[in-house]
Amino acid sequence: MEKLTRLFSMAPLLLILCLPLAFGGHDYNQALSKSILFFEAQRSGYLPRDQRVLWRANSGLNDGKASGLDLVGGYYDAGDNVKFGLPMAFTITMMSWSIVEYGKQMAANGELGHAMAAVKWGTDYLIKAHPEPYVLYGEVGDGNSDHYCWQRPEDMTTDRHAYKIDPSNPGSDLAGETAAAMAAASVVFRRSYPAYSSELLHHAFQLFEFADKYRGKYDSSITVAQKYYRSVSGYNDELLWAAAWLYQASNNDYYLNYLGKNGDSMGGTGWAMTEFGWDVKYAGVQTLVAKFLMQGKAGLHAPVFERYHQKAEHFMCALIGKGSRNVQKTPGGLIFRQRWNNMQFVTSASFLATVYSDYLTSSGGTLRCDAGNVAPSQLLSFAKSQVDYLLGDNPRATSYMVGYGNNFPQQVHHRGSSIVSIKVHPQFIACRQGYAAWYSRKTSDPNVLTGAVVGGPDAYDNFADERDNYEQTEPATYNNAPLLGILARLGGGHAVTTSCFLVYTALAIPAPKPVSAKPRTEPKAKSTLASSSPVSIQQKVTKSWNEKGRTYYRYSTMVTNKSSKTLKDLKLSISKLYGPLWGLTKSGISYGLPTHINSLPAGKSIEFVYIHAASPADVSVSSYNLA
Repeated sequence: MEKLTRLFSMAPLLLILCLPLAFGGHDYNQALSKSILFFEAQRSGYLPRDQRVLWRANSGLNDGKASGLDLVGGYYDAGDNVKFGLPMAFTITMMSWSIVEYGKQMAANGELGHAMAAVKWGTDYLIKAHPEPYVLYGEVGDGNSDHYCWQRPEDMTTDRHAYKIDPSNPGSDLAGETAAAMAAASVVFRRSYPAYSSELLHHAFQLFEFADKYRGKYDSSITVAQKYYRSVSGYNDELLWAAAWLYQASNNDYYLNYLGKNGDSMGGTGWAMTEFGWDVKYAGVQTLVAKFLMQGKAGLHAPVFERYHQKAEHFMCALIGKGSRNVQKTPGGLIFRQRWNNMQFVTSASFLATVYSDYLTSSGGTLRCDAGNVAPSQLLSFAKSQVDYLLGDNPRATSYMVGYGNNFPQQVHHRGSSIVSIKVHPQFIACRQGYAAWYSRKTSDPNVLTGAVVGGPDAYDNFADERDNYEQTEPATYNNAPLLGILARLGGGHAVTTSCFLVYTALAIPAPKPVSAKPRTEPKAKSTLASSSPVSIQQKVTKSWNEKGRTYYRYSTMVTNKSSKTLKDLKLSISKLYGPLWGLTKSGISYGLPTHINSLPAGKSIEFVYIHAASPADVSVSSYNLA
């Protein structure tokens, strides 16, 4: 990365020495491999020849048959045998996001192929579940009858009715999340499987139109889902979430405009969140839109996107205890949201902290909290602390990932894991027989559910490893999905993440030679020097390039102290800025000197840069002091 802030002088200079961050302690690559393997244990349908979880077999082979459809495949959500559409789609979205951000690290670990296969197992099913533009099947099986039985998925005798949404029975939240999943997955397969990627994007377009045109909560149409996956947040968050992913996947400005025009009315800019998960997507939307803003893609919607950005920062500050309303944590330091499957919120929030840390680092920004500015590395350190807790660095020294470490849950609330494999004991196990013969056993599971992340401890770090303690010992696919990205990031590192130290040198650093740039119509340089101001501002284009039909410019702006005194408390006003900026610290609506530079001596200059596809931004002096 180029040096973005530079003091010009023959005197000793303040430099920034940046070294890559390294992580130690846990084997994150091993944990990643195990986390992906868990999804193979959750597969429904005809298992492939390369299936690695060998105690599982084919199941749910008549799914959809009563409705005249093939709905074989997909994932069981947790420890039961129901295919719930909303959490399954969210799982696929988060797995895809993990790959989009950290696929290179997964490839280096030899796990990218397995991760992509896990996504495709889900999207193949979602394609089947969307047989018509305005029809989507959102559940196969019934939670009530399923929970009455304790059976291996291979032995299922419970009702396998398929439930759908359509224009007369809408479900904008379900259709919106499924659109997001298809769009995110289309990015995953864009290079390796372009035809499949296009097919997924086609379904995503249709599903978004369906969700937006026929609005309603899915659990009002699929009422059997209310007891298990009620949509408490409604559907506005999923519509924005889907629009964000469709813009990411298609670069179609329709979806960017949708985010801009509906951000206020749909709550994207209003809700200040402290949670993120399969139901409430606002923090995820805000994180994605903040990235678009940092990338200079906001255009005319920059004011609205800045409000999304502020809410994203509220979420991040709350995670690290530097906000106005912070998340609750256990004495051992784990995020705590609720008793039932709290770990889902831990992994989802930690993923957002991880990607946001990298977004800030790439854009040269800092996190603005009520308690002060925070370096991006603190967000990554927070995410690492949560993962380390999950993997065993906690008061109980318990790993909450099955199969990782020496002390992990042995009695998981999971039908397939807790009953002997059908390959070992092929005799049929009836509905209630499973409860009597297997559920009530106080011994370890006969099948190790490798990689499963269970619900985790309570608010005081207490945990009871008992099969009937479903609040703490049941796993879920959406616990693991965001964890894939964090583990890949921690295990593989990242090119732009650094640990920076201030050092001094007696060498003078000359100004770099401008990069040759010859756009068709290059914006003219701009100079500002008010007669009464001791500060001059000079801007020039140092580089330009074309990206998808648009010409982008990199502007170098030199701010010089023309007075004979030291300049302090300098505040700049910058308007008509439509892209990321590096080298200044934003404070409210103005910009100041970088945090490591307190003042600008007489005759010295400081440089900052920004990128956008427009003429130079308007930069002026708001206030200053001379000492």
